[in-house]
Amino acid sequence: MSAILHGQPGAGEPRTVKVWDILVRLFHWSFAACFALAWLTAESERFRDVHVALGYTMAGLVAFRLLWGLVGTRHARFASFVRGPAAVARYLRSLLAGRPEHHVGHNPAGAVAIVLMLATAAAAIATGWATYNDLGGEWLEEAHEFLAGLLLALVGVHLAGVAVASWLHRENLVRAMLTGRKAAGGDGA
Repeated sequence: MSAILHGQPGAGEPRTVKVWDILVRLFHWSFAACFALAWLTAESERFRDVHVALGYTMAGLVAFRLLWGLVGTRHARFASFVRGPAAVARYLRSLLAGRPEHHVGHNPAGAVAIVLMLATAAAAIATGWATYNDLGGEWLEEAHEFLAGLLLALVGVHLAGVAVASWLHRENLVRAMLTGRKAAGGDGA
């Protein structure tokens, strides 16, 4: 256990545990960068090929994350963090009460955001591909734009959730997604 926990009790530094493997972290930051750049290049004819390449890259990233969610490391697997509505409601109530449940991996509300972002990204990618290949007309292009806007809104909710959870748990979740390490304790999930 000492191999995965760091910091000395009583030394002022909390014990941490490795939560997110390098592949999850590379996926996370690559997906964020691709989406940001795709959003910025969406209205430019000059950068249309860049936008399309970013879409294909995101398709590969989503496919990887879905696979890694099934066979990846403990905290990467969907089975370790996707919970039912009761768990999500309980977690949200604990947040509102100012005593949030601590989850070493993703919390139940974060899990909902992840699933929604992956599903919305997949739909945006599919409609973008179809639009690029002239398969559906203007309604499909509008659907693509709507889904991209929805994904942007979900990213905003995700960022707000990260900020709130970081503040309430007194831990830096952005640093955790960079280093892969989070505070030990909680439910172990």
